[in-house]
Amino acid sequence: QVQLMESGGGMVQAGGSLRLSCVGSSIPFSTSTIDWYRQAPGKERDFVATTGRGVPPNYADSVKGRFTISMDNARNTVYLQMNNVRPDDTGVYYCRVVSILGNVYWGQGTQVTVSS
Repeated sequence: QVQLMESGGGMVQAGGSLRLSCVGSSIPFSTSTIDWYRQAPGKERDFVATTGRGVPPNYADSVKGRFTISMDNARNTVYLQMNNVRPDDTGVYYCRVVSILGNVYWGQGTQVTVSS
């Protein structure tokens, strides 16, 4: 059974940093595409960043230059380093994995709250 577990969320002041982690079980990240999405209160879930399967990392315009996505294949883990965070980065951050067969899996999310 595929499981994704996000962690690393919390409360941080504007200008600070957080590192989110997404650990996968029963699905090899090395052959998958892994995305981060976020959902602010009352809003739709939006794309943040993507990596994997030989594709260069790509980011939403709102986080370019501030966030970095990376993967540790040995740990089957993807990270999202969030620097210089802003209040509008607040939301629940979700890890999404698309397997080589096209199956889509979501984690349960981790809350990030940025105070001004």
